[in-house]
Amino acid sequence: MGYLERLETYREDMIKVLGESVSFPSVASDPVRNAAGEVMPFGKGAHDALMHMLGVGKELGFDTCNVDNYAGYIEFKAGTDAEDPKMCGIVGHLDVVPEGTGWDTDPYTMTEKDGFLYGRGTSDDKGPVVASLFAMKALKEEGIVPKHNIRLVLGLNEECGEDSIKYYVDHCGHPDMGFTPDGEFPIVNGEMGIMVFDIAQKFSANLNKDDLRLTRLEGGTAHNAVPRLAKAVLAGDSRYFSSIIDMAAQYHEQTGYKIKARKQGSSLVIETEGIAAHGAHPWLGLNAVSILMDFLGRVHFANEDLNDYIAFYNDHLGFDLHGERFGCNLEDNPSGPLILNVGIANISEELASLSINVRYPVTFTGKDVTDGIEQVLRDTSIGLIIRMEQGPIYMELDSPMVSKMLKAYTDETGDTESKAIVQGGGSYAKMVNNILCFGAEFPGEENTMHQANEKFNIESFMKMARVYARAIYSLCCE
Repeated sequence: MGYLERLETYREDMIKVLGESVSFPSVASDPVRNAAGEVMPFGKGAHDALMHMLGVGKELGFDTCNVDNYAGYIEFKAGTDAEDPKMCGIVGHLDVVPEGTGWDTDPYTMTEKDGFLYGRGTSDDKGPVVASLFAMKALKEEGIVPKHNIRLVLGLNEECGEDSIKYYVDHCGHPDMGFTPDGEFPIVNGEMGIMVFDIAQKFSANLNKDDLRLTRLEGGTAHNAVPRLAKAVLAGDSRYFSSIIDMAAQYHEQTGYKIKARKQGSSLVIETEGIAAHGAHPWLGLNAVSILMDFLGRVHFANEDLNDYIAFYNDHLGFDLHGERFGCNLEDNPSGPLILNVGIANISEELASLSINVRYPVTFTGKDVTDGIEQVLRDTSIGLIIRMEQGPIYMELDSPMVSKMLKAYTDETGDTESKAIVQGGGSYAKMVNNILCFGAEFPGEENTMHQANEKFNIESFMKMARVYARAIYSLCCE
């Protein structure tokens, strides 16, 4: 029996272990202490999920390590006669996004139905972690002795931060090669750079209470999400309000965008509704802030600085998704065009601020992005404030590691048509050197990650494990 055939005999055990893991509501949360007084940095659910998986790893005969409750790993050590063994890291995570609403089953009781496994974390990322672990087991049980150490790393707050994996890297170092099973097949050989910045301006106009004023505008909750809702509150002499309400109705008729304007006490409230989407794929959504700013550009406020700011938005951002008019419409062959999302808007009578998320192509730098934007801002009173940047990663397809992983995928699936991907989203590959996203989503499959009724196809679960076993064998055992 070869290691691929042996993997098939683990099917029921793999489903059982995944069901156990799903039962832990491992949404990362604030630190708490257990009965022994130990700190669980990401809450009890994430800690319990880690302890469970480390226990399974130990039962399967592997070495395990709890890295101060911040992370953990399960290790298949190289043979004692291995010369200069390297570290192959398989870097997954056990935390999940909140369950949300709309489930047909209990999100923390894995349910098998119509060939799928339903439950929070089945596809992101507990299922791929379990598949990777049993791929290691199949090699071990076949008596294969690796030339390099194989380490399955278990992160605990990937969905909401970097603390877990940063702690692991600081204390255990980076692998020499490997993958994170938290993306797409056939392979993600590049991830675009990510930059988050604000463009802000202070207002100093002295207005009286009868002037038409924008007292508050707010939209969006995260820089990396397309805002679904936005709201503006206007104040001033009520004679302005009726015409603005009529303008909103006309705007809806002309554009089809969802907009409502209504009097509320002594104010006028204008609300717009778009379509939510991830900031890495803003074309799948419709930005409610852009709808609102487009409409407000048709209103004349007493504060000319505010009018200029709104005009700047509509002239240089608007509904653009690639920085076409914002000085940063960069593009390269591996990545395609830069991706831009206005995620959060906050405007008061004193200050306007927009939080913008940009994913830039792999052959450019953050300075290339900001240089162009600064040219556009040069003759304005708007300031640029950089909040965060993660540089891009990229490996050529003919690099040894990428070639071996691609061959493992092709040999198992027979798929020679699907191409390597450069993605806008970020993964552990951004924080851990020398790894790439490799699976777990197969081409053409429905992606239910982060959604109600998250599910995982059982046959894909097994196929993924075989791909990972082939890749681990090629990287570490040949």
